[in-house]
Amino acid sequence: MEKSDLAFTPAAELAGLIRQGQISPVEVVEYFLNRIGRLNPHLLAYVTVASEMALAAAKQAESEVLHGHHVGPLHGVPVAIKDLTPTAGIRTTYGSHIYADNMPGEDAAIVAHLKAAGAIVLGKTNTPEFGAGAQTHNTLFGITRNPWDTRLTPAGSSGGSAVALAAGLAPLATGTDLGGSLRTPASFCNVLGFRPSWGLVPEYPTNLPWDNLSASGPMARDVRDTALLLSVIAGPDHSAPISEPGHPVEYLAAVEQADISGWKVSWSPDLGFAPVDSEVVEICQQAAQVFANELGCKVEEAAPDFSDAPQIFQVLRGVRMAATYGDFLPQWRDKMQPNLVWNTEYGLTLSGVEVGRAEIARGKLWDRVRRFFENYDLLLVPAAGTLPFPVETISPPEVGGRKMENYVEWLGLTYAITLTGLPSLVIPCGFSKSGLPVGIQIVGRRLAEANLLRAAAAFEKVQPWADRHPDLSFGN
Repeated sequence: MEKSDLAFTPAAELAGLIRQGQISPVEVVEYFLNRIGRLNPHLLAYVTVASEMALAAAKQAESEVLHGHHVGPLHGVPVAIKDLTPTAGIRTTYGSHIYADNMPGEDAAIVAHLKAAGAIVLGKTNTPEFGAGAQTHNTLFGITRNPWDTRLTPAGSSGGSAVALAAGLAPLATGTDLGGSLRTPASFCNVLGFRPSWGLVPEYPTNLPWDNLSASGPMARDVRDTALLLSVIAGPDHSAPISEPGHPVEYLAAVEQADISGWKVSWSPDLGFAPVDSEVVEICQQAAQVFANELGCKVEEAAPDFSDAPQIFQVLRGVRMAATYGDFLPQWRDKMQPNLVWNTEYGLTLSGVEVGRAEIARGKLWDRVRRFFENYDLLLVPAAGTLPFPVETISPPEVGGRKMENYVEWLGLTYAITLTGLPSLVIPCGFSKSGLPVGIQIVGRRLAEANLLRAAAAFEKVQPWADRHPDLSFGN
């Protein structure tokens, strides 16, 4: 293989080449470090590049391969880690001046799982401060740009990871998701983002170990790599109180099956409440028709009642922000991002009764959604209500002809699914007239990740996307 081909070589293929001795982990890591050095100044996917640690790990992996010792399914494969996820010995800032020099002493559970499988951490990817925003910029490092058009945002808050994948700066990446932070950047960058069921990927360390709004998950460029990464990071961990067993064999097998004929699939352009631009609806509706016309599914337009999702999410997100970041306000307010301050201050105004009522309403929402999925195998819905917007903008001022009142409102398509705890996989499904990526969410029953991977693989088979890359000539 030519080294120039490595940028977009699937991780599964790369792992096989390393295992067979056809390419060295050192060659792979050196290639990506050089590519990061050339392109990252234009994109800011990474905010910390762990060159020395990555090369040391690559040399160790090379020695292990030469001695016939196979560590795991990602042996020698580089991975990018979002800067909200602690990494031992690698700076973890959360995109905030408060933690500008923070050097964790231990890995997050997800990173420990990756290293146990042989993966090599390349570095940390950019995020808005504490992940509070559906764009990716902060005053600590600057602005992350979408490689499909560097005037536009990759969305957020896992925008750095999405850009690293789209630009060929890593074969795999991790992200986190509260209101859509894995899924919206995937849509904007033509990659995959998988928010798993609560507890499938263990959350440690965290200030809120019992929290079930936020989740960590895999990001990749194709379905097989997504399944491979999920198979490694999923599964129980003694450090996390919410921790479900993973099913790695099922995830990988699902990609091979790639047949969903006869499945009953629902399609909703807006979940009954969310603003969506007409061009996005048109592209995603065409994707839904692929499920019907080419994949043999019975597709109907239907959705559960999500009408009170905005009120529920606003309260639960607000109280979470207040509990986590409220103590920072007296000392750090002037250096915190305005949207983070606004959201935290809103949370501080909430009463216990308001929070309790929101939880009750969420319970009723769950029951409606649970009953809905007794009749459907999948729900298809756009991953984002709009196309990538100018990079300097915090959020789009208008979506679907509706004025947006705050930076969260435009994310209804994703935060509504967050409230249910159901798995949601975003896959690329088309491009706008202006050549910008559009993604669609595939939502399934709780802990039915294999079904989502199977459906995504079936769609990928008839409408592949992984061979289409952005023009990166600015880095030459």
